[in-house]
Amino acid sequence: MKILYVVGARPNFMKVAPVIAAAERWNTRPHMAVRFESVLVHTGQHYDELLSDVFFRQLGLPEPDEYLGVGSGSHARQTARLFEALEPVICRHEPDAVLVPGDVNSTCAGALVAAKLNVPVVHLEAGLRSGDRGMPEEINRIVADHVSDLLFTTCSDGDDNLLREGVAPEKIVDIGNTMIDSLVSLRSRAEATVAATRTRIGVGEGRLVLATLHRPGNVDEPEQLLQLLELLGAVSLAVSVVFPMHLRTRARPLSAKMM
Repeated sequence: MKILYVVGARPNFMKVAPVIAAAERWNTRPHMAVRFESVLVHTGQHYDELLSDVFFRQLGLPEPDEYLGVGSGSHARQTARLFEALEPVICRHEPDAVLVPGDVNSTCAGALVAAKLNVPVVHLEAGLRSGDRGMPEEINRIVADHVSDLLFTTCSDGDDNLLREGVAPEKIVDIGNTMIDSLVSLRSRAEATVAATRTRIGVGEGRLVLATLHRPGNVDEPEQLLQLLELLGAVSLAVSVVFPMHLRTRARPLSAKMM
């Protein structure tokens, strides 16, 4: 059984790594009638080395079989480039199923292209809802879910959301959160570098808070970003705050003044 994985952003890498590893372990079992072949397609939605390549190395993912290099841009332009790039790749590999993780534009595009080619679609991390259709991710989730043939959910809330939207119960499988599998697999490596990392970033011993800001609703509006930065400043009076700044946040005027 050939599974084509469409990944494009950091969360996608962390979600599919345990699935691909599980398929490889399955293939080592004797006397199994089904064997899995994995085709990994990296759309290039996240293409900076710190936002892409490093995740492949740390998660033990194989080199992508296809790299599409779609890059950034408006949602419409990026999604259009994904449509154009994904269709010939899926046609060439002729997979038995296309697996799309998460809720980014690569997720939505991969699901739609596969569905239009009559290739079964599997959505990993299905059923999540914020209730805010102003979020591009919410639209991507809904579209991917409703063209998928198999929906892997992380929790009962996801099951309930899908059932409420009319998805057939037999399509829904609660498999848990594969992000936790990635966390567990990397925990020992992370713990081994804690002391050196603390020294390098100058926080020493004691409690700390790790903060990240990247969603448009948090960083694109100056007033909202200022409120969040002031909140982090207040927290830092009580405990050290480590704030690895996302590229989107770094580009904002308020955050640029902080550097």
